[in-house]
Amino acid sequence: MKLILLSGGSGTRLWPLSNDARSKQFLKVLENEDQQLISMVQQLWGQLKQSKLSEDSYIATSQSQVEMMQSQIGAEVPLIIEPERRDTFPAIALAAVYLYSVKGASLSETITIVPVDPLVENNFFETVKELEEVLNESEADLALIGVKPTYPSSKYGYIIPEIEEVEEAGKGGYKKVRSFREKPTEAEAEELLSQQALWNCGVFAFKLGYLISLLEQLNMPIQYDELRKQYHVLPKISFDYQVVEKANNIAVIPYAGCWKDLGTWNTLTEEMKNKQIGKGIISEDCHNTHLINEIDIPVSIVGLSDIVVAASPDGILVSSKSASTRIKNYINYNQAPRYEERKWGWVRILDDQIYEDGRCVATKRVGIRAGENLSYRMHTYREEVWTIVNGEGEFLQNGNYMKVKAGNILHIPMKTLHTLKATADIELIVVQSGLYHEENRIVELYSTWKEITESCLKTL
Repeated sequence: MKLILLSGGSGTRLWPLSNDARSKQFLKVLENEDQQLISMVQQLWGQLKQSKLSEDSYIATSQSQVEMMQSQIGAEVPLIIEPERRDTFPAIALAAVYLYSVKGASLSETITIVPVDPLVENNFFETVKELEEVLNESEADLALIGVKPTYPSSKYGYIIPEIEEVEEAGKGGYKKVRSFREKPTEAEAEELLSQQALWNCGVFAFKLGYLISLLEQLNMPIQYDELRKQYHVLPKISFDYQVVEKANNIAVIPYAGCWKDLGTWNTLTEEMKNKQIGKGIISEDCHNTHLINEIDIPVSIVGLSDIVVAASPDGILVSSKSASTRIKNYINYNQAPRYEERKWGWVRILDDQIYEDGRCVATKRVGIRAGENLSYRMHTYREEVWTIVNGEGEFLQNGNYMKVKAGNILHIPMKTLHTLKATADIELIVVQSGLYHEENRIVELYSTWKEITESCLKTL
């Protein structure tokens, strides 16, 4: 069995901590056993390792999330990168074709789809392992996991099974699916619960040959390189609408353990072990109030209960928890992400200005972890001034090598190749300037330090 982990999302529901580059699954607000802050994707990958599923897992993600994914769970994790975002059906189709035409997976291979952002117990993955057995025994087109609801929620889709449960089928038994219902009202959800309906958690499995056959029927390429070339014309549609709801034979495994979608501030703060992360104070008369502060300015909350305050370089949110689900209606700000994690560290935009004479100046704080390095690159229409404020490293500019440390100031003209490797954790202030009407491009020659040193430092 091969697992495809879906990592997408634009990050609107957990603004301002999440954005186009850092969706909710990357927010470090959960705690591991060592009381270290970790993200949802880090927690899920750790659970896959414990369940011995990680070696057969691939992550389908967008180009904008690649560096953050590599930063959080390692550069060795296999990624299947979408050329652009086009919903779950194109993403799953691309991943399936990759396994078929590039990795040589058999048409009889079981492919299981798992979102990267739910909160689940470790035993959930024992149920995931059962999907292959259910597919084989039931001869269904698809096998799903349905979570037994704990209350009549209007936030989730529902799987409505046939009432008769198939006996002696799999470890926990499975049911045939009768129909689906997308996000009902609470009153409708009450009725669905009486029909033994299950929450649709987005986890399902199919034989690789089933999807390859469907793609052929739709006249879509089943070779990876060709499908990537045509990716921009694939329909923007979910896998549920394109495939699941059209399938005639579907089985579902009921799961009674913990499963939670941490997609809103209300649900996310329920899982936070500390009511405060970052600088600030919450007064003692505040109840069920949470503060998540990623900026260096302290935030004080006095006498306010049932609220969440979140602050990041992208903005500040103050909301009652009950209203936090409406946040996406109030964040129509036309700005690029002001904080991004990279595979080598992080970047925080401190200031970004355009002046009357057409100059644009961006000031950034950049951190590079010890042992990591920037690519060997140049900017086509921007010059930079770097001030090293902490740490030390090795700097290379147009083949000229020097060691740098806190207090050094470096000038990098336009169209000048340069890189920096951190020998200890290093931080720098970067002032980047140029003309606004000249679109800047970054030209990268080499990415690893080995490539850079072999090509540019042969004489050292």
